Order: sequence, then structure tokens, then C-alpha cells
Amino acid sequence: MKTFWSALPLAGLCMALAAPLGARADAPLKPCRVPGIETEVQCGVLPRALDPAQPAGVKIDIHYVVVPALARRKLPDPVFLLAGGPGQSAIAVAPIVMRQMSRLGNRRDLVFVDQRGTGKSAPLMCAEDRAGSLAQQLDPRRRESLLRQCLAELQKLPYGDLRFFTTSLAMQDVDAVRQALGAPRINLVGASYGTRATLEYMRQFPQSVRRSVMDGVAPPDMVLPDSVSGDNQVALDAVLAACEAQAECQRSYPAVRTEWADLLARLPQDVVLAHPLTGERQPVRITREGVLALVRGPLYAPALAAALPYAVQEAARGRFEALLGLSTMLGGRGPNRLAQGMHFSVVCAEDRPRPGGASATPGVDFGQTYAELYEQPCAYWPRSVVPQAFYTVPPGQTAALVLSGGLDPVTPPRHGARVAQALGAKAKHVVVPHAGHGVMSLACMRDVLFRFIDAPDDAAALAVDASCAVNIPRPSAFVPVQPIPTSTP
Repeated sequence: MKTFWSALPLAGLCMALAAPLGARADAPLKPCRVPGIETEVQCGVLPRALDPAQPAGVKIDIHYVVVPALARRKLPDPVFLLAGGPGQSAIAVAPIVMRQMSRLGNRRDLVFVDQRGTGKSAPLMCAEDRAGSLAQQLDPRRRESLLRQCLAELQKLPYGDLRFFTTSLAMQDVDAVRQALGAPRINLVGASYGTRATLEYMRQFPQSVRRSVMDGVAPPDMVLPDSVSGDNQVALDAVLAACEAQAECQRSYPAVRTEWADLLARLPQDVVLAHPLTGERQPVRITREGVLALVRGPLYAPALAAALPYAVQEAARGRFEALLGLSTMLGGRGPNRLAQGMHFSVVCAEDRPRPGGASATPGVDFGQTYAELYEQPCAYWPRSVVPQAFYTVPPGQTAALVLSGGLDPVTPPRHGARVAQALGAKAKHVVVPHAGHGVMSLACMRDVLFRFIDAPDDAAALAVDASCAVNIPRPSAFVPVQPIPTSTP
């Protein structure tokens, strides 16, 4: 799972530098700078046992950042962001999400904790495969070899026992940060995999949660590798159906569904592509698995998916540049780069041992291609034994806002509906029909997020109107601008 945050410019916020309310003397915060945040913030480091059963054993440092509230009389319940992935650094995405959470930062501290295995918290990063040719980068055998090399390097680290990088242990770290800050209760905001983390925190520490927001729900019983295929298929079919229903798209791409089927049938295909970093044209073998991977990324964002009919038509004619370009728009570098070691430690422990999952019917086109990416690595990846209780969602004790995008290709509304039902009367599920993976990034949802968390009690929070985004239309299909013919004298 990726997390789709809107890359909006940061507001010029003048953050007060008062120490967060109730911070413990034995967990001091220090003024610091975070790239992308214009003002000085507070940084903390909390030593934690790698294995909680061995408190005197190997220690890891959990890094976190506090953006202090603007108001002098701040409220005692900070807002904690739980990032996606699994494998995303909360501190790295902090500059991006500050715009969505800026109103909350008026009277509440905003806290970004790098989950163990991510960011600066005992990171489990694999080297980026940027040196090889396109053919090498798209070769699954090379990816497998690099992943094995990465595992060998990670296991040499002082904290290299990868069995101890699970969601359950990470949420115990998060609660330790809460205690270090002296906060009696916190507000949780989780996106994508961060919603699974939110649910696990709520399960372990229900009395410490004041309010929770979950955007793009990934329940603990989802079984990520298996469920994605069918969800991708539904999202792609919806793109093709929308094109057929739109007059201009139908005129521009009258045979897009047939071209898509023909394209898959012709693969593998040898083509020449420009390397996205160097521009050098290189020979590449395009496989069926490769094309499905290129299509999967744009489905996360309806604005990008709107260009898929054009990209599919181009690819059907042997030109894959548009499809390759679309697939890189969301990016896997910078704040969106995942710690692959942590990613596989979580997925192989929590998802892979439970094949099937909830509604995990493979898509006609996508088949088992995504699940196969995990099958071989998870066969040898060290993993913890996850307790059965992890897969349960107890009734919620405080108000929870559950958000789903109707076009989401990885965490569609059915997951949010199941979680909301399990949480019970204190959960409100909002489906935005034409949103993709990430509803909080929509402009009007910033105010909804603020009013939900700022509400004085659960009843007022659940009464907040979140319908502002429901009528947002689906982006029209991309159609290239045709040059105006010039007349000759």
C-alpha cells in the first residue's frame, strides 16, 4: 500500500516553540529543523527494547517530531500521524501533510513518529536500484537477487533480527512516545497502512484514544498481496467504462478495451524506451507483469487514471513512454520511499501466512501477479508469529471517522464498511465516490478533519457533515490537444 498525500505547498506557519504540554524530563525534546518545514520544531528520541521480552537486550531509538501548537493555552490531546506503506516515514511526510492538518495545529501539538524500521527509527532500507539499465530494473530475477542481498545486509545490523518489526510492537512504541509527552489521550490520524496501525493502537490502548480518523482502510485481515488483484481489476474496469460513457473519450479512444486486451495478448514485446533519469534510449522486454505494474500506480489517483486510455492506446501501438511516465508520477522516492525491509517484515508476518483474505478473488487481467511479488521473498523472510487477537476489531469506545474513496484500487470502500460495522455506533463511514486512495487530501476534507477532532464530545464529532466531497466529479479523460492546422497562402 502506498499513501497518496496531496503535494500542496506549505503554508507559512509561525509555530510557537513552547515545550509540548506535560513532556517528561527524562525524555527531553530539542529544537530542530526538518527539511520541508519552514519553522523550527521539536525532536525527540526514545530508546526502546528491540524485543520487549528482553528489556536489557538490544535497544533501538524511536525518533519523533513534535510541531508545537500555536496557542499558548494548548489542549492536552495531541494529534499523532500514523504513516502508510508499510514502510513510510511519518517524519518524511510531515511537510506534505502539514497543510491538511494546519488548523489542528492551532491548539494541539502535531506528532510524527517514525515507526520502528522506518525513517531514523532503526531503519530497514534497501539500496535503490538506480544504476542498472531499464531492462535490469524491470527484470524480476534482478529484483529478487537485490532483495536477498538487502536482507543479508540488514541482518548484519545491530538491530538486524527482523522478527521484531511488527505493527503490534510499533504501536507499543507509539504509546511510549505518548507517555513521554505526558499526554493522557491522543487523537490518531492514519492513512492506508496507517489505518491498520490505528486499529492496532486502539485495540491495545483503548483508554488512550480520544478520537481517530482512518483514511483508506487496510484492516488487519485484509491480506494485502491477495486482495489487491481483484481491487485493481475493479478500478481499471471502472476507468474503461467511464471512457466508454464519455463522448469525447469514446471519440478519441473508440477501441480502448479491445486495445487493452490485444496489448496483454501480445506480450512479451521487445521495445526501445528512454531511461527516465538519463534519457538514454535502451532496449527493454516488456512483459505482461511489467505492464500490469505500470498500470497499477496511476489507478491510485483519479487525475492520473484519467490518462490511462491514452497511455493504453499508445502502448497498443508500441509506444510505452506514456504508460511509463504515468507510473512514476506518484513516485517511490523522497517522502514516498518505503523501507523495504520493514515492509516485508510486516507483510510477511501479518498478511502472507493467511492466504485468501476478505473477498480476495483475483482479477481477470491482474491474476496473481501482485501476490507473486511476495510469495518467494516471504518464503525466506524472518517473521514474527502474530497473535490471533491482532486480526480482531473490537467495538470502538470513542468516535472514529472512516474515509473511503470509491475509486480506490487498493483499499476500496468495502474494507471501510466492515471496519465501521465492527467499531459500532461510534464509527462514521464516509465514501467519496470519485476519490482514489486518499480522501483527506481533498481540499474540503481539511475542514472536516479539523471539526471532527475539535468537536467537544463524540456526539458532536459524529454529527460533523462530511458530504462536501461527495459531489466532486470524476476527472474527464485526458485527450491530447491537437495542433491547429495552418492554412497556406
